[in-house]
Amino acid sequence: MKASEIRSKWLQFFASKGHKVEPSSSLVPHNDPSLLWINAGIAPLKPYLDGREIPENPRITNAQKCIRTNDIENVGKTRRHHTFFEMLGNFSIGDYFKKEVIPWAWEFLTDPQWIGFDPNRISVTVHEDDEEAFDIWNKQIGIPEERIYKLKEDNFWDIGEGPCGPCTEIFYDRGDKYGDLSDPECWPGGENERFLEVWNLVFTQFNHNSDGSYTPLPNKNIDTGAGLERFASILQDVDSNFDTDLFLPIIEKTCELTGVAYHVNEEHDVALKVIADHIRTVAFSVGDGVLPSNEGRGYIIRRLLRRAVRYGKVLGLDKPFLFKLVPTVGDIMGVYYPEVVDKREFIEKVIRTEEERFHETLSDGLIILAEMVQKTQQAGTNQISGPDAFKLYDTYGFPFDLTEDFASEKGLTVDRAGFDASMQEQRDRARAASNKEGGMKVQGGPLSELTIKSEFVGYNELVVTANIVAIVHENELVELVGVGETCQVVLDRTPFYAESGGQVSDHGTIRNDQVTLQVVDVMKAPHGQHVHKVIVESGVLRQGEAVVATVASAPRTDIIKNHTATHLLHKALKEVLGTHVNQAGSLVEPDRLRFDFSHFGSITSEELQDVEHRVNQQIWNSTNVDISLKAIADAKAMGAMALFGEKYGDIVRVVQVGDYSLELCGGCHVQNTGQIGLFKIVSESGIGSGVRRIEAVSGRSAYEYLDGQLQLLKEAAGLLKSNITDVPKRVDATLQQMKELARENESLRGKLGRIEAGSLTDQVKQVAGVAVLAAQVNAADMDSLRNIVDEMKGKLGSAVIILGAATEDKVNLVAAVTPDLVSKGFHAGKIIKEVAQAVGGSGGGRPDMAQAGGKDASKLQAALASVEGLLSQFV
Repeated sequence: MKASEIRSKWLQFFASKGHKVEPSSSLVPHNDPSLLWINAGIAPLKPYLDGREIPENPRITNAQKCIRTNDIENVGKTRRHHTFFEMLGNFSIGDYFKKEVIPWAWEFLTDPQWIGFDPNRISVTVHEDDEEAFDIWNKQIGIPEERIYKLKEDNFWDIGEGPCGPCTEIFYDRGDKYGDLSDPECWPGGENERFLEVWNLVFTQFNHNSDGSYTPLPNKNIDTGAGLERFASILQDVDSNFDTDLFLPIIEKTCELTGVAYHVNEEHDVALKVIADHIRTVAFSVGDGVLPSNEGRGYIIRRLLRRAVRYGKVLGLDKPFLFKLVPTVGDIMGVYYPEVVDKREFIEKVIRTEEERFHETLSDGLIILAEMVQKTQQAGTNQISGPDAFKLYDTYGFPFDLTEDFASEKGLTVDRAGFDASMQEQRDRARAASNKEGGMKVQGGPLSELTIKSEFVGYNELVVTANIVAIVHENELVELVGVGETCQVVLDRTPFYAESGGQVSDHGTIRNDQVTLQVVDVMKAPHGQHVHKVIVESGVLRQGEAVVATVASAPRTDIIKNHTATHLLHKALKEVLGTHVNQAGSLVEPDRLRFDFSHFGSITSEELQDVEHRVNQQIWNSTNVDISLKAIADAKAMGAMALFGEKYGDIVRVVQVGDYSLELCGGCHVQNTGQIGLFKIVSESGIGSGVRRIEAVSGRSAYEYLDGQLQLLKEAAGLLKSNITDVPKRVDATLQQMKELARENESLRGKLGRIEAGSLTDQVKQVAGVAVLAAQVNAADMDSLRNIVDEMKGKLGSAVIILGAATEDKVNLVAAVTPDLVSKGFHAGKIIKEVAQAVGGSGGGRPDMAQAGGKDASKLQAALASVEGLLSQFV
């Protein structure tokens, strides 16, 4: 059974059980700082699990692309370690529980219509206290007791504060070929290859509270995960995941490029597996907008790509080749993940560019390694330190064995234990960072239970009459709140936009004759109602009262201009930079907009100007903005662009700006682009991981920004005694004048240096046959002091020279030793270091020239007088 068929059967099976099929989310977590990558099927659904959001359908199934990178070094060396993998999942958000999901799992696994496993080859583990799960497996399903294993620690899912609970793991017995039952580790859950875990059913039935206690969840959930790659290895009857149709075509293509054969040489096999795994990870990550960089996700991708290149060298590949494997990844995965096909050219370009850069970096790394070898030999040891070897691995992508081979050629060894220790420290730091936040909230609270309807009417109305249907104060539903208090209010209908999709919430007032509320924030409750955070400015707030809700119109007017301008900016960036540009975050406020987008490399000023002009051209065209509701399939067929990380229902809101921009968006917009007035980019910068940021203004703020720039220009013109149009010419003339003055100043410094040097000849002393000049001179700065030293070197021919100059707040020192005396052991850097310490400073430099600074000018003469004594150590 092909992997694509397994995936399809999974989704079909659970759809037949009333589940909504959720498409795979991006590998980049959306609004979840606790995760670097989406690493499990439940990860993008966490807001449902802990009650922050309520799904349309409490039954959900998905095939989710995932990345885990904790054990990169094991990839290619074991049968089932991967960095990129697919997790098949089915989830219940407060709906069904154990008595439904366990029989469904059994049906899916054993029914020939679906997977068709031999029932006698299936064993399970349960938590030792979970008698309910044990009884279902034993009495209802019929698995004998000897194939049900009661465990404790390994069968309880808990990541800290938030939902948690016991689990049951399902194992498939692959037979005698993969393990002997006499081996004490050969059992479900042991360290063996025979019993393969294919599915884990987690029963989240407790809240792990902040005080460490456990209490039953208000709504129990089901969270399951099964590995597609593992299913495929069993159903295709192959030795490892790498021999399935998910990996084998990539391995075969690599063999074609290299001329090596698979399953002939173990070292080559490891290399082929690593390359097959890593190219999947890199291709999918780049497709989701992650670009190689030196931090965060980008660093992980760069490291994996370089690791694959290094293994390519094992196969004899010394030129970029990974980019040639991208089409094969698309052939395998494109049916369900069209992004790897749609963005193939961009993915290839990114990978090829990074490969070329790494081949250059490898050369740099060899230079660093040569320096390490030299340092080790000079230190009189025969071993490169573990931390140094790890630095090469971490910074330049050098594998340990490459460092070891190079060192061996020089008669050295490498500290393996120290390298492993540094590697473990990094791994521990990564795990600590990924576990720093559980990313979950304790389930419950009044808003989670609030199901009363509330209608948002703020697209077209900014003032409405409404009724107060709920009040939450100090996390409790109440009926009244007094003056001066802050609370949350739900109306039966509201004009206030709740922050989402980058657009900030509206502000305004809610009032009647008895009470006045200031609305300071609006958010969405788990069931979708708009919840208003308010301050009771006067009177007493009472549930059930009729009120008038009024949105502050001026900020809203500015917000909608910026939001529509953001759509125009997105489209213009795609036109100028390429279709690979995708939104990676946005902020729409009254005074500005911020747009983050995926793009590698810098953006020229000409490109930025082009983008800005294209946006303004759409504004000048006064194009109508049409907004309609469409079925999601119809919207996508129209070519509507979905925004980064957003979830969409079956019916979506389509925002269309003429024939220019077409996006799915729930935000507020102008009716005609002419209402925006003006658009101006204020700044553009890189913010890491192949993501760039544009900040811009529109409408009133754009006018104020440009007016401010004009006032600065007028001020500059006044200072230059010029009109505005002549400012560039006057600035250029002033700069040329400054250059002339600088040249004259340098010439005068030289003359003064020569004059000062002429008066110093008489102060030269002979110390053990060496000419020594240690004197205080008049020099305004370090450049002037160096000029005098150069003059004296020319005059004296052979000498040790130390000159000092004192200004109001510091001391400058310069030392020079002529080449003939350097060869005799005199060292300017060492001399000046001692002199500088005497004046409360520090410094150093080369044997022939050094400089330093100090703080205590009163000690300069004494410091210079000590030079004769200092020279004795060099004689």
